[in-house]
Amino acid sequence: MGRSCLPKCKLARIMGWLQIILGGLVILVSILSLTRFYYAGFFIHNEDICQYFYNVKDVVHDGFDAKALHDRIGEVLDRLEILQGKLESKLQEMEKNKGTLEKDFLEDEIVRPLHSANVALRQIRLPKIEGKNSTVKEDPLINFFITEEIRKYITPKENRVGKMNLYGTDKVYNTIGHACVLHKKELEEYMDYDIGSYCDDDWNLAQKLMLNGCDPLPRRRCLTRASKLYQKPYSINESLWRLPDDRNVRWGNYHCRNFQCLSSKNPKRGYSKCTGCFEMEKEKLKWVSNSSHPAEFLISGVMAIKPGEIRIGLDYGIGTGTFAARMREQNVTIVSTALNLGAPFNEMIALRGLIPLYVTLNQRLPFFDNTMDLIHTTGFMDGWIDLLLLDFILYDWDRILRPGGLLWIDRFFCNRKDLDDYMYMFLQLRYKKHKWVISPKSKDEVYLSALLEKPPRAI
Repeated sequence: MGRSCLPKCKLARIMGWLQIILGGLVILVSILSLTRFYYAGFFIHNEDICQYFYNVKDVVHDGFDAKALHDRIGEVLDRLEILQGKLESKLQEMEKNKGTLEKDFLEDEIVRPLHSANVALRQIRLPKIEGKNSTVKEDPLINFFITEEIRKYITPKENRVGKMNLYGTDKVYNTIGHACVLHKKELEEYMDYDIGSYCDDDWNLAQKLMLNGCDPLPRRRCLTRASKLYQKPYSINESLWRLPDDRNVRWGNYHCRNFQCLSSKNPKRGYSKCTGCFEMEKEKLKWVSNSSHPAEFLISGVMAIKPGEIRIGLDYGIGTGTFAARMREQNVTIVSTALNLGAPFNEMIALRGLIPLYVTLNQRLPFFDNTMDLIHTTGFMDGWIDLLLLDFILYDWDRILRPGGLLWIDRFFCNRKDLDDYMYMFLQLRYKKHKWVISPKSKDEVYLSALLEKPPRAI
């Protein structure tokens, strides 16, 4: 029995060792194959493989906008192609007429375009190679814009001494609004000027860019124009309740040419918000005289809720600074937001001796956290505003309003069917209610006025 089992045992052992050896070879070959795939780039981000297998054309390296560079080179090549076409057509014309090249044509149609294309090619800034791993790094948007002033503005400014500055950085990055890339033509028009000369009277172009999200705008290195006949402003004792001198405003981009033209009685005044804001006799009555309208609160009643605690605040709306003027009489400093929507609201506020803040709804307020005693809003944000946008604005107000500060919502109006949505937005921050009034504006619209107090948040 023992002899007959021996050959079978030897065969089993041989088969077992063969299986072990073959398994080891399979594992070894697998490891070698995976290693080769790894070095070939199949298991890491590799743009060449993406292009080869997936036909990806717009490869963007880490920190390098290849598409913008491609577009810039394409623009230059288009210019050269146009120039070549002009030259060929001119040569054909000369062969027919046996003429010579005119000086004006040579300068305007050949030399200048060729110079422009040459400058544009030289302006293309290739990315820098940084770090041990040869990481490609490019300054943001540097090859997107053509105008040299924009490119100089957005280029990071390194510290001259090669050390950290007081902000703790080795570079200073100038900022522009992200939507500026959507308005490239308008922004390049805005930044096209001669350094040190007078800027164009184009504040309306700047405001259009701001309202469309190109905010903040780049700084400019040209001299701002002022009225040719600018007069000394009135003293503070009379400027608060007197129309300014017409000669202190540049009227070129308005329908009107003086303050009297801005009267609510004039149907061609050029603006629709805050009608009557330029009539001082009407403005004097706001927030101080008793009104039959329950949604109108008086300044005296609001100040009585926090006696001696209201010192600084923000008036967020559209107007000529009348709320700030009345609060100044209470020894309270108010900053008034303003946009020149068809009338010189910023100039009017400043000429009254008050502080205008030229910002749009798009922008985060330039104040630090928990600093304001009061935020007042009227006449600007009404039932047209998107709820998500309003949500961001309310949380920004909450950021700058100090604990115990007051939020005064002054005659906000909306469609009656939308009231519940807006009420939720104003109440979600769980402020303490001091005043809360809802009254009809028309058959389908209602007013909402409220005085709310920010709670303490000792976290």
